[in-house]
Amino acid sequence: MSRRHAAQKREVIPDPKFHDLVVTKFMNAVMEDGKKSVAERMVYGAFEKMENKAKANPLDLFKTALDNVMPAVEVRSRRVGGATYQVPVEVRNERRQALAIRWIIAAARSRNESTLIDKLSGELLDAANNRGTAVKKREDTHKMAEANRAFSHYRW
Repeated sequence: MSRRHAAQKREVIPDPKFHDLVVTKFMNAVMEDGKKSVAERMVYGAFEKMENKAKANPLDLFKTALDNVMPAVEVRSRRVGGATYQVPVEVRNERRQALAIRWIIAAARSRNESTLIDKLSGELLDAANNRGTAVKKREDTHKMAEANRAFSHYRW
């Protein structure tokens, strides 16, 4: 990590269909090898499938899923006098969103359906209903922070 400058924030353009910045960030995270059109097709396909299954607005389902996966606290390693402690720390909003997006995509990729469209729609619907692998990851993170609450005085 560079000590000179903080990383510059890149501006993200809203996606063409929903005009939403978060959907674009999600799409960029799904994208592999710079193939944006392929990622776009997958995300929109997953949204369509979610709409058909749940009979609800896919953007609302997506936002609900993200909210259900976003962690409030996480543990960070802190070295004090030769010992390393896992110190619980509150998570900034930008990082919460980034972690939620990353966890949903990772959970979707590890599912057993055949196409990524099916995997994404399934994981997003599960997350919107407060179940699934991504939500479990958030619960595990919270449990870890709760278990290490005794070290919270080492916060910096």
